[in-house]
Amino acid sequence: MDTIYKCFPGGRHKVLTMSYDDGKPEDERLVQIFRDNGIKGTFHLNAGLYEDSQYGRLPLSRVRSLYEGMEIACHTYTHPTIERCPMSQVIAQTLEDRKALEKIAGYTVRGMSYPNGSYTKEIAKAMRMCGIEYARTVISTHDFAMPEDFMEWKATCHHNQNLMEDGRRFLDLHKTQYLYMMYVWGHSYEFTNHDNWELIEEFCRMMGGHEDIWYATNIEIVDYLKAWDELQFSADGSFCYNPTATELWVEVNKKHFSVQPGTTLVFNEKA
Repeated sequence: MDTIYKCFPGGRHKVLTMSYDDGKPEDERLVQIFRDNGIKGTFHLNAGLYEDSQYGRLPLSRVRSLYEGMEIACHTYTHPTIERCPMSQVIAQTLEDRKALEKIAGYTVRGMSYPNGSYTKEIAKAMRMCGIEYARTVISTHDFAMPEDFMEWKATCHHNQNLMEDGRRFLDLHKTQYLYMMYVWGHSYEFTNHDNWELIEEFCRMMGGHEDIWYATNIEIVDYLKAWDELQFSADGSFCYNPTATELWVEVNKKHFSVQPGTTLVFNEKA
């Protein structure tokens, strides 16, 4: 019997993703660091706070071009602690943020991070009804497992919590029978507040350019895994059909294969 494994794009078994909140001016420097090292990030924004200069957000005119190639995601419209809010306001905060950000981004905004880390099971359920497909918490695990529930997505670490140590452990992971994810979160202004921009610069230099790592935004991970689960495998495991519009990767008996959109891959002819 063939051994068939799920793979990330290119047959990879590791993915790195970054997640930063609030859309402060320091994002410009952080995005450039990511770009210089081939790293992708997701930026969670409060569209309702851009209109008031006291919140120190980037000008709206800069948002689309700044985050090109990254992901723009929700963080609620005005950043309330939503666990204390009536559900009607939680939904309104999310939908208003989505609508405003989608006008800027030019694509559907389907990701979120909970403002102040505040949420409940009921809120997570309501977010799905608002078109949100994942939501990040502020809980750090310091491990590299795939999330059990994307609506309660826990990060590996905040960048001020053993970032370099966790990064080195991630680079040393070589057991290809597992999928590994390193997920880093934070706020770019913290690098200015703590005078430690060299931390993220060193981390990105260390993590960039590795052939066994897929560099992805949050929604790219969600979309890819959702598409992969649509693969239709024969009962005897000898072939599969890809009904999606996404190129998907499988490992069959330690060999990697691409399953193109709308095609069937017969493993015993390829492996």
